[in-house]
Amino acid sequence: MKKQQFFQSLTQQLTAWRRSTAMYRPVRWLVKQCQNRQSCRGQPQTNVLRNFNNSKHDKRKTVSRSMAKSIKTQTGIKAVGLGWVHEQRSSVVFAIAVVSLTGVLGHKLYNQPQLQVGTYAPQTFKAPYSTSIEDKKQTEARRKEVSKSSTPVLMVDAQITTKIGQQLQKLLDQGNEIRSVAGPFPFFDTAVLSLPTQQYLRACSDSEWKALLAAVENKSKQKLNLFPDNQTNFLRKHHSAKYPSLFPNATGLPINPHQPLTITQPQPSEPPQPSNITQNKDFQLAVGELEAYQITTSAQNLFSLVQQISQVRQAYIKAKSQFLQLETANSETVYQETVILDLSDDDWSTTYTQVRQIAERILTQGIPEGLPDEIIQKTVNIHVQDLVPKDAEALASKLLLTVLEPNLKKDEEKTQLQAQQAAEGVLPVIVKVNQGQIIVRKGQKITEWQFDVLEEYKLIRRENNWLGLTKLAVIITGAIGIFVWVENHHKYRLRQRDHLLILLLTLSSPAAIAMGILHTTWSAVGLLLGSFYGPTLGATVIGLLLLVIPTSWEISKIALLAGAAGGILGSCIAQRLRSREELALLGVAIAATQGSVYLILSLFFGAAFGTGWYMVFQAAGVFALSGLAWSIVALGVSPYLEKLFDLVTPIRLAELANPNRPLLKKLATETPGTFQHTLFVATLAEAAAKKLGCNVELVRAGTLYHDIGKMHDPLGFIENQMGGPNKHETEIQDPWKSAEIIKKHVSEGLVMARKHLLPTAIQAFIPEHQGTMLIAYFYHQAQQQAQADPSIKVDEADFRYDGPIPQSRETGIVMLADACEAALRSLKEVTPEQALTTLNNILRARWQDNQLQDSGLTRDEMTQIAQIFVEVWQQFHHKRIAYPKLKVSNK
Repeated sequence: MKKQQFFQSLTQQLTAWRRSTAMYRPVRWLVKQCQNRQSCRGQPQTNVLRNFNNSKHDKRKTVSRSMAKSIKTQTGIKAVGLGWVHEQRSSVVFAIAVVSLTGVLGHKLYNQPQLQVGTYAPQTFKAPYSTSIEDKKQTEARRKEVSKSSTPVLMVDAQITTKIGQQLQKLLDQGNEIRSVAGPFPFFDTAVLSLPTQQYLRACSDSEWKALLAAVENKSKQKLNLFPDNQTNFLRKHHSAKYPSLFPNATGLPINPHQPLTITQPQPSEPPQPSNITQNKDFQLAVGELEAYQITTSAQNLFSLVQQISQVRQAYIKAKSQFLQLETANSETVYQETVILDLSDDDWSTTYTQVRQIAERILTQGIPEGLPDEIIQKTVNIHVQDLVPKDAEALASKLLLTVLEPNLKKDEEKTQLQAQQAAEGVLPVIVKVNQGQIIVRKGQKITEWQFDVLEEYKLIRRENNWLGLTKLAVIITGAIGIFVWVENHHKYRLRQRDHLLILLLTLSSPAAIAMGILHTTWSAVGLLLGSFYGPTLGATVIGLLLLVIPTSWEISKIALLAGAAGGILGSCIAQRLRSREELALLGVAIAATQGSVYLILSLFFGAAFGTGWYMVFQAAGVFALSGLAWSIVALGVSPYLEKLFDLVTPIRLAELANPNRPLLKKLATETPGTFQHTLFVATLAEAAAKKLGCNVELVRAGTLYHDIGKMHDPLGFIENQMGGPNKHETEIQDPWKSAEIIKKHVSEGLVMARKHLLPTAIQAFIPEHQGTMLIAYFYHQAQQQAQADPSIKVDEADFRYDGPIPQSRETGIVMLADACEAALRSLKEVTPEQALTTLNNILRARWQDNQLQDSGLTRDEMTQIAQIFVEVWQQFHHKRIAYPKLKVSNK
């Protein structure tokens, strides 16, 4: 193995030397031309000319020799330099990583001004010429003042508006409930009893009601004399019990409805009535309307009306009791008066509808905070007077004023935008500086204005902050050291090109931030690193970036944590996926994670309360979209990176293992026996790799391509001869040539693999599955010929594969599966124990031949692999039921 590495290094150095010396070929050609000219000067010439030519030739020869020596010296120096770089390539890559990361992360430390605000001026600075300079401090102060004085933009608070509507609806429902207890109103035809009379009859006291009945009684007695006996008895029977004052007997006692009625002439005198009741206008109007109705209708209708009034009065009393209950429950209830009961049904319906519409109209316009109550009351009165019946105006106003409250809140986004526009409209404050004017005196502290003036005149001394860059370089070196420790601890075999790719992906995040892209490439970096190198390295890089970036830049911690969360999620899941579609869904999950983490952290740290909910939700949505966008970018560049950096991912391995790929279809067509052999080897190796925890996808894909070199001469391998003659015995009959044909399937396989751009990890299976094994069959033939002819010398190296031996557990498993496949196919009537013994002998031979010393496989695993191969063989060669033979009838 060490020899092979030495020769590879030597080959690379020679190649570099050839390229470096290609530029000196014209000089060699010139030297050669000079030599040719020298050889052509053998013709006779005069002595003068000969001496002249000889001297000229000697000068050219001297120059040519000196040039050749300088070329050799320069070439040797370059070769030594290239060799040193190759040997120290890890250190070179490490230095490149430190320098590049320090350069990107510390870009603000370059060209920093030596003079700062607050430092003392080392000398007196004067204006070299007259100019006008903006006073940024005053300009900013004016803009802040205008921004603060900007009128806030208000918006309707939907929550408060809904609450007000619910409260108003509750009060209106209470009014409906009270009126439903009192019954419909008016309860009788208003052409007979006017609305005020009906209000009075329903609400008057018991004494007033009795006095009213007594007043109507005289008229009733006079009319009873006109009734027939049968009708009078009917009235007594049906109404005297309830209204005895209308049907008294001669003694003044109530009439028994079952006793015969004796009609007597009523006395002309009336019972005395209280003067304050009879003089009431409502009382007189009610008596008059009842007497008028008594004249125009029958006694039965009159008494029906009296009964209806009595029922309405009882319902009215119950409705009034509802007021008491409401007042007890809430002392500030709206319904403390009976105004709502005095409204007609039509008036109440109009009031109900218009109150809701007035409230909706006022709330739509909005009530700002701090608005005086007088203005609200005046606004309500204006609406009520125009829309509500006059009798209900007071009730409607009270309903609205009870529930209305400020429902406008500050629209943070529009207010901020308006303030920003107002601030942008402020013109900058320009100050004229005259030539020779002193900007700052020696020893004086530099103010912001003086610093701006010095900056305008280019008098600020700028230099690199080497101390800050050194500190940053130390931090980055420590971070890279942690990465190297993780790489060695988990035994990753990373090539220099892998380190270069990791460096480029790592640089993309700070580079994007340096260019002003705050929504940087976290998701893309995590997804690509996790897909290429696994979750551990991917999460390590994201975590180190999360720690290093805040040391050099002032950036939102919430934004960093949200981006890192998406990147870590991509790193942990990407390598488990087996299709591009699943990676696309992972991009959606990364986007949701970034947006959710940003929103949760904003709420947790109180950022939402300072900037407004809308702004926080908008920022979270932008973070989610950026995560999705960078995931799409990662999906797009992933195939190109895989090709450019020779990477194998589970998805690419699955694509390479597709039997419809051109190279595998050609293998199945031209070498069907080899293809069947390949499938069985793949089955064996895949089972062993799965059991030992190896890369199953890599093993399967590598096994499918490990024998593609046999297509260069399919009949040179027995599995493709299909029972035909063996060309090694009939045509070639030379073990050396036969061994070359067998060995050539490795070299030709590598040529085919490179031609079809197979990854290096797949190409490794072609030579390593044979290692440096001895081609025993033809080696023994050669030994037999040497025994027959002593002049023949047999070199064992001629019959061994060129190698290398397996360098990974995966290629080692394929070597063992390839060696055991032919033996398992040849086993027919044997027990599993016998098969296991055969395989152990084969594997022991490989182990003793030192073919697996660099593979990482242990001796105990060899035994386990043999057992797995036997289990797979049993699955392929299981027993079947012996079916009875059926005799075929001649018919």
